[in-house]
Amino acid sequence: MRTDLSQATFIIPIRIESPDRMRNVITTTAFLLENFKTNIIIKEVDKESVFKKEALPIIEDIIDVNIWENFNFIFEESDEPLFHRQRVLNEMIHVTETPIVVNYDCDVILPKKSYEIAYKSILEGDADVVYPYGQGMFQKQVAATDEVVSNFLETGDYSVLDSVSKEHTSDFGWAQFFKTKVYREGGMENENFRAYAPEDKERYYRFTTLGYNVGRVNDYVYHLEHARGENSWFSNPHMEDNQHEWIKLCNMSKKQLLKYYSEQNYLEKYAGI
Repeated sequence: MRTDLSQATFIIPIRIESPDRMRNVITTTAFLLENFKTNIIIKEVDKESVFKKEALPIIEDIIDVNIWENFNFIFEESDEPLFHRQRVLNEMIHVTETPIVVNYDCDVILPKKSYEIAYKSILEGDADVVYPYGQGMFQKQVAATDEVVSNFLETGDYSVLDSVSKEHTSDFGWAQFFKTKVYREGGMENENFRAYAPEDKERYYRFTTLGYNVGRVNDYVYHLEHARGENSWFSNPHMEDNQHEWIKLCNMSKKQLLKYYSEQNYLEKYAGI
């Protein structure tokens, strides 16, 4: 039986740039659909839709539920080589209709209980934002293969992932559960960051500094490893500008952050939500 997370929407921005990214997108999407009664929006931005052509048929084949019940796939055709993940996330936040929204990377798996704890913490008013993993040595870097993920999806046995994992530090990325209203009030994603950036650090700093109740689930996050290009590593040509933006923001007080975000022109696109 699928766990009821029907008051949440998982928003997953994607650009499939390598075979392991393809495998990870298939794995995480199939896992969510198979295990949770929830809402999912995936938005792909690329020259053509790799997800629709190659990933969707596999997902439909390997799971036993009607994926289109609460699943929305959006494709945006673009020749832009760098993936503006922050803009894509904001566009999905803009169309989210549930009281909880989950900023969710396409290569993340959590223990099933962690999803439930984070969801209930927000639904019951105990937190405004929840990071569904611990801070410290709580990341399991998974050297996934087709055989490993197939076995995991078939059995649901996390020891399959554990057997090809190594522990690493965890801080601020991967997945966050938000009250949708709070995410919007707090400035959503900062579109001044471009492609790979310190936006995960900035997001955590901002919502804690603004005084929102930010919680944690002290358990592991499974990160399915993948190749890294300009969109997911320090080779991003915008990295210097991104770092300057972060240094500026991380020295701001609550009052200064409020003023900064009140003046961001990109937020005007989402006014009235």
